Amino acid sequence: MKNKIMSAEEAAKLVKSGDSILLSGFVSMCHPLEVAKAIVDRFKKTGEPNGLTLVCPVGMNHSDIWSMEKFVKKYITCFVGLMPTMVNMIHENRVETYIIPFGPITHLVRAIAGRKPGILSRVGLGTFCDPRFGAGLMNTCSPEKTREIINVNGDEYIFYHSFPVSVALVRGTTADERGNITVEKEAMVLDILSQATAAKACGGIVIAQVERITKLGSLHPKDVRLPGILVDAIVVAKDPANHWQSGIEAYNPYLAGETQLPASAMPKMPFSERKIINRRVVMEWVPDGIINQGIGMSEGLGPVATEEGIADQMTIEIESGAVGGVMQGGLLFGAALNPEALLDMSLNFDVLNSGVLDLTVLGMAETDQHGNVNVSKFGKRIVGPGGFMDMTTSSKKIIFCGTMTAGDLQVKVDNGKLEIVKEGSPKKFLKNVGQVTFSGDYARKFGLTVLFVTERAVFELRKEGMTLVEIAPGIDIEKHILPQMDFKPHIAKDLKTMDPRIFGEGPMGIRDEILAKVKSAR
Repeated sequence: MKNKIMSAEEAAKLVKSGDSILLSGFVSMCHPLEVAKAIVDRFKKTGEPNGLTLVCPVGMNHSDIWSMEKFVKKYITCFVGLMPTMVNMIHENRVETYIIPFGPITHLVRAIAGRKPGILSRVGLGTFCDPRFGAGLMNTCSPEKTREIINVNGDEYIFYHSFPVSVALVRGTTADERGNITVEKEAMVLDILSQATAAKACGGIVIAQVERITKLGSLHPKDVRLPGILVDAIVVAKDPANHWQSGIEAYNPYLAGETQLPASAMPKMPFSERKIINRRVVMEWVPDGIINQGIGMSEGLGPVATEEGIADQMTIEIESGAVGGVMQGGLLFGAALNPEALLDMSLNFDVLNSGVLDLTVLGMAETDQHGNVNVSKFGKRIVGPGGFMDMTTSSKKIIFCGTMTAGDLQVKVDNGKLEIVKEGSPKKFLKNVGQVTFSGDYARKFGLTVLFVTERAVFELRKEGMTLVEIAPGIDIEKHILPQMDFKPHIAKDLKTMDPRIFGEGPMGIRDEILAKVKSAR
């Protein structure tokens, strides 16, 4: 039996100049950091390998160590928000950059594994990822044609082209002597099988970083997520800090599904404008519904639902593949406390695309008079869409949530009425967004229900345009809403006041109302 176990430094020598490296990880989790550092250190000492193409299905905070000129020539990803050095390189035209939405990039990896030329997808139509509106190119030094519009049976799709993969750099928890790998201590499964297969389909190699080695035959075959027949090199992390479960802690058994955190121990959300917004969103829940939760403002959904005793009435699902439980935020975004299931990312996007989503709740950095939303680019600040486009393509109802204005907004509630203590800046409701990450025209074309929930008002995207449908108690339209918008919205004839229970200190007591709802037929 061939000995595949080697040091990170030995594995780093397997990477050649010009290689295309497919890198596993999600935000602060599952990055094979020890091998990555060894590759980076080798370049710093010898200048090799260089001219690399770095493929990150989703960008990670640790992956900014790859951001060096001449080291990385091309970057393919859906999200770059946690890589400030790479963002500067992109803005200064020092690295070719191609943005592909999260679902399509995971499915592309699977297509590459099957030696297919690419994939067809509706995800990205009408946005900056559409080849008619920018093709996901983030600067002027990115010359390749990576996608095109194709008509199939009268319907438009984006055809995303496959690309070569020389090295798959993945991570697991335990490897046996043959290279069979399990992921029992990871917070998510990711796509290590399809990533490794993609490299093999291109004649490339697979390097796997793990925490420990065990004897051949000691792993249960159903626990193996990557078979050893696909693995060329196994690196056991010498430095435990290079194999933490996440960017904030070495190991949390509640994220790995090893044990359950009691509901009584779940953290409660303090009363604030964030809680006001999440309370209003929770009122849209239906019994036995399936909801996708995004990063940012919507991270309060789990705590609010738990406080209201309705967490059992909606299964929250997230793009990383976590199903059920309480989704986490910040550097733990993508992980869940008490997950019910952890799916491969590409298979999870199959689930999402199947139409099972009743509701998706996402952040809102900018929106405009057309109902477009921007969360991906703000001047020199480049973020990318992540899974934003996938969720807004596949859900029956979409809720964008965020404060009416950004920055240092301060609010308080007095006698059940909302008071704006200090107005924030800048405005979020613009005539035109800086980049279209969600297309309002696309939503209207397909009859999607779209709400915009803020701490002081609720808008709905209707045929006639952005329409104000609810205002908070204590809020004056002429004083607190219209001056904070660069366009005048339509005002609903049946304009309502937001439920006063949203603005109280204690629980709203809405469980019976949620249970009384009837889930709409598909």
